[in-house]
Amino acid sequence: MTTAVIIPTYNERENIPELSHLILALPYPLHLIIVDDNSPDGTGEIADALAAQDERVHVIHRSSKLGLGTAYVAGFHRAFELGISHVMTMDADFSHHPRYIPDLLRLGAERDVVIGSRYVPGGGTRHWHWQRVMLSWGANRIAKTVLGLTPNDCTAGFRLYRREVLESIDLDAIFSNGYSFLIEMLFKVQRKGWRIGEVPILFADRQRGASKISKNEILKAGYTVMRLRYQG
Repeated sequence: MTTAVIIPTYNERENIPELSHLILALPYPLHLIIVDDNSPDGTGEIADALAAQDERVHVIHRSSKLGLGTAYVAGFHRAFELGISHVMTMDADFSHHPRYIPDLLRLGAERDVVIGSRYVPGGGTRHWHWQRVMLSWGANRIAKTVLGLTPNDCTAGFRLYRREVLESIDLDAIFSNGYSFLIEMLFKVQRKGWRIGEVPILFADRQRGASKISKNEILKAGYTVMRLRYQG
């Protein structure tokens, strides 16, 4: 199992060097794909320096802040070029800690998609205000109920996909961008009958840098759920 870890970045210079080090220090055949949206804080230049030091690091530079969904798709296509068997997605802010990567990889030997889940026994959140806890829980309940999704954590971005799963989906035709992309991907994966598993993680709110979640993203997620329900 050769895995490419995709990390979209925008203004993550405080996090990306340490995060990259921890990922590449794991005893697994891993590649790291950093997709930077022209970060004004120099994250892209730092990523280039990391790539110059380690051939397992690959950098995609984009012209502007184009959205999380299209960043993932760009990373998926680069991973295909590398000839990998699995693709992992995770955030750059340590909310998804590299210590959980081995758990996802182990279950990935049995499942087609593995989710690092906050909402299974042993999972949870840290440093979250109660309002964000309720918002996240509510979004998951709505997605599960309206779309009939079976995983407990439908909005998690910490995921491992078997290559064949991604190749079975027309990635460039996915309408959603931003965080609603995660819901649409899971919807398409489940409809195709791929085996989905979850492993518990503790999701810690970022300690460095600024959050990218906005009220607009929340509205987009609600629209995505209703659109997929209508199409389904």
